[in-house]
Amino acid sequence: MRGSDGLRSLIALAKRLDTETGFAVIDRALQLFGGYGYLRDHGIERFFRDAWVHQILEGTNQIMRLIIARRLLRP
Repeated sequence: MRGSDGLRSLIALAKRLDTETGFAVIDRALQLFGGYGYLRDHGIERFFRDAWVHQILEGTNQIMRLIIARRLLRP
């Protein structure tokens, strides 16, 4: 089952990269909006909330890091 371990590592890497990049971009946008970014009148509030939740859904990013590290450290 070594093939599935490699695929699992790639999926973990993609999930981690996507969620952390998305969160960083939305966080920067929120900084541009300032206090208005937290209001429901602007869509950035919803994007920020959704990006934060996606870091937890289907495995936290910390777990994804462990999966990637195990694969990289395997001989």
